Amino acid sequence: MLVVDDEPMVREVLGRYLERDGFAVDLAVDGPDALHQLDKAGADLVVLDLMLPHIDGYEVLRRLRTHSDTPVIMLTARGSQTDRIVGLEVGADDYITKPFSPPEVVARVRAVLRRAPTLRSTDETAARGGVRQVGTLSIDPGRRLTSREGRDLGLTRKEFDLLTFLAANTGQTFTRAQLLEQVWDYAWAGDTSTVTVHVRRLREKIEDDPSSPRHLLTVWGVGYRFEP
Repeated sequence: MLVVDDEPMVREVLGRYLERDGFAVDLAVDGPDALHQLDKAGADLVVLDLMLPHIDGYEVLRRLRTHSDTPVIMLTARGSQTDRIVGLEVGADDYITKPFSPPEVVARVRAVLRRAPTLRSTDETAARGGVRQVGTLSIDPGRRLTSREGRDLGLTRKEFDLLTFLAANTGQTFTRAQLLEQVWDYAWAGDTSTVTVHVRRLREKIEDDPSSPRHLLTVWGVGYRFEP
């Protein structure tokens, strides 16, 4: 795991809490340092500060997402909804605003990583012929690929997880809170914008007209459902 923050106290405290919880932790002090360590050794998960010197967290995440779907939790002193949405649009899996509670960060880390056994199980099922055809979409859990009419849609890890869950429950409506529990694997009583952002990004990739979706539908006042 890699913790990236230019504040020594934040790095040390998070590193200590995560190591106490059983994680092996590397530390990076800025954007170039983070990219170098990720290129050299990779990471199971990245805790990434937004306001970094030289190369900011947004750019680090953009570069990471060109070749990797490593889970990323962003840390930032910025608390506006716009900043949160930008981070999620770039590809963050979660977003925590400073000041934060270190145990909360550890809990979020565990929630993101907890899905790994489920994904491995899904992959094993797919290896035995689990490719799923839903409408014009072909969902291949084994290769974690989604295509439409033979064209790879280039979904991120979390976009794929969200689509797979909804497609497995065709016609059923889920609230944003339920999707956080089922797809992100934790309950979040406050901001659910991560679900909204991921739904919007999915529509841009799977719908002919994202402004008038046919598959990923909004049930006003409730949540979302998938129709093939």
